[in-house]
Amino acid sequence: MGRPVTTAILIAVAAGAVFGAVAPEWGANLAIFGDIFLRLIQSVVAPLMFSSLVVGVARAGSGKTMGRVGGKALLLFQVTATLSLVFGIAGAVLLRPGAGITLAGDAAAIPQNTTKIHDILLSPFPSSIVDSLARGDILQIVVFALLFGFACASIGERAEPAVRFCESVSDVMFRYTDYVMYAAPIGIFGAMAAAIGTKGLGVLLSLGKLVFAVYGTLLLFTLIVLGPVLWYARVPLRRFFSLIREPVVIAFTTTSSNVGLPMALEKMNLLGVPRHICALVLPFSMSFNTTGSNLFIALAGVFCAQAAGIEMTLNQLGVLLLTLLLTTKGIGAVPRGSLVILAGALTQLGIPLEGVAMILGVDQLMDMARTGVNMLGHCVATAAVARWEGVHLEKA
Repeated sequence: MGRPVTTAILIAVAAGAVFGAVAPEWGANLAIFGDIFLRLIQSVVAPLMFSSLVVGVARAGSGKTMGRVGGKALLLFQVTATLSLVFGIAGAVLLRPGAGITLAGDAAAIPQNTTKIHDILLSPFPSSIVDSLARGDILQIVVFALLFGFACASIGERAEPAVRFCESVSDVMFRYTDYVMYAAPIGIFGAMAAAIGTKGLGVLLSLGKLVFAVYGTLLLFTLIVLGPVLWYARVPLRRFFSLIREPVVIAFTTTSSNVGLPMALEKMNLLGVPRHICALVLPFSMSFNTTGSNLFIALAGVFCAQAAGIEMTLNQLGVLLLTLLLTTKGIGAVPRGSLVILAGALTQLGIPLEGVAMILGVDQLMDMARTGVNMLGHCVATAAVARWEGVHLEKA
């Protein structure tokens, strides 16, 4: 996998968008290619995550080491999460994407948050690892694999057959990922053609200012926050970006971090990040370090207020920031999590939900951007934590 495949994926994105715009009916029918590709790549996630984390923890051999790595990762997640929310609010206040918008939408179409706190707290703990693997529940797989890996480390040589088996599974799944990725251009062409063919370009033009605000603010956040994190951690930038372009492009075009996870694990290993750091930081980052989604929710919240003719005070903006700091944790475990969290925050602030219904029309386009930044943030966090653990990352 290398530059030719990345180039083919980018060409497929552009060609799929053009085909969907020119022949929307045909484009909508090409969704099958995207669906096949997504199923193939999603089939990698559960076995790869389980085997890689078991091997990483068993080889690391120390709960203290894993605790230190997890603590550094969580601290970084909290800092970047806070800054992403601040950027989202600031971007909406400065660019005012909701100014002049007339609310129109069906509030009944807005996803409602029916998840209880009890269920959220219980969700990381599996009752059956077979069920967790079948559903691809990453947090449950991580919790089980951590405990399984610690158990392997504690009994030493007797666990070596199980660890070697997991090591073989991990290596096989990396090669499996390489094979599936050769089908990526076809799958992504179909997915893009279907997205544009179904949604059309008209809805993009009608809410173009909001889409521009989201993309522009995400770009600034990447340059001003994620870039300096890499520089401060002394991550080799050229090598890093040459490796992560494929998982970021995959996440962007499929709007799924899960789909890009196997490729991200492989690329971080090639960068020189040890398996135990990759296998711990990446999956936890997917649940607790969704910087792109956080920024979008904050910006969209202020957009909805502006569309409703409400000028939010500094106090209200502060309440929005604190509310989202608490509610965006574990957002990856909630179906259509970004819109669910947004609807809940607006309800608490007394802002009409009709703005969320408007966002639904262009959410696919903005979801691409925020998922791409999410994946970039996952890779940045993994590389940075590895450097803070004294790991020398490969430059060539």
